[in-house]
Amino acid sequence: MAELRLPEIGPGQVRVRVRAAGVCHSDLSMVNGTLRPPHPLLLGHEAAGEVVEAGEHVTRAAAGDHVVLNWQPACRDCWFCAHGQPWLCATSSGVAARENGITMDGAPVHVALGLGAFADQVVVPENAVIRVPRDLDFDLAALLGCAVLTGTGAVRNTARVAPGESVVVIGLGGVGLAAVAAARAVGASAVIAVDVSEAKKGLAEAAGATDFVVSSESLSKDVRARTVGLGADHAFECVGRASTIRAAWRATRRGGQVTVVGMGAADDMVALSALDIFSSARTLRSSVYGSADPDVEVPALAADVLVGRLALDHLITDRIGLADVPAAFERMVRGEGARSVLQL
Repeated sequence: MAELRLPEIGPGQVRVRVRAAGVCHSDLSMVNGTLRPPHPLLLGHEAAGEVVEAGEHVTRAAAGDHVVLNWQPACRDCWFCAHGQPWLCATSSGVAARENGITMDGAPVHVALGLGAFADQVVVPENAVIRVPRDLDFDLAALLGCAVLTGTGAVRNTARVAPGESVVVIGLGGVGLAAVAAARAVGASAVIAVDVSEAKKGLAEAAGATDFVVSSESLSKDVRARTVGLGADHAFECVGRASTIRAAWRATRRGGQVTVVGMGAADDMVALSALDIFSSARTLRSSVYGSADPDVEVPALAADVLVGRLALDHLITDRIGLADVPAAFERMVRGEGARSVLQL
């Protein structure tokens, strides 16, 4: 751990006391080289906390408000925002890290996804905070800012899974388990959860999976056996690897939809036969941040949690302190558990 100097807040900025932060695979991607952000780097982006101070002209939050941090806030002015796709905002989308005035011994420090939430406090623009009810626990609120919004949005917004359709979800980290829960909630007839670890079976069932399958070379055959011999209507790839994207493709029926939710490496190339692409009539696309407008959907998800329509407790398998973050990354590499949540 290191002591950093936060900038003074300016007009349109907010200082937030971080109370909980999830350890996300995107953070690991900045450690293992999948992404190559500048260093030194302060990780953390899936977080919730309490507003300590609001700068001049801030209207979205005031001191004492409980907020979820938004790592990809929409500018509301670019072409994508103007055309109803704020998750592709030209200002914030694709920015792995940026400087925001934080320093260490006088030298600038970059913050992951514009937040750097593995810290006691952050200073962010006001469009990066979303108010949530005070009676929502901070650890659950933090999950809404990434894993839950991403997984739920992939099912509801990107793929638009309909009641009675069949779904396979490959990769059962926090995002994959959120996709499982969302698919079951919208009325999917079969929700087949897939992971390399048998230990994920209990988590999958808690999320609402109707079937659990350990990933193998026979995955497409195993899925067809559970979907009247056809394959799933929808496959969600929540790993971010070419091999699992191909597995999702093969596990989907002709005319079905494959949605890539996991973020992979630039040099991990996906090879599909041109004939297969034509004859299978499948659709392959990605889901960026759940194709969601966080300003609208995070408060709605928070309301669902508070009235019991959305259960999240099963997503948190470890509650940790700052010193435990490296061990959380090691568990993630081994495929153990769901979300580790840092409590501050």
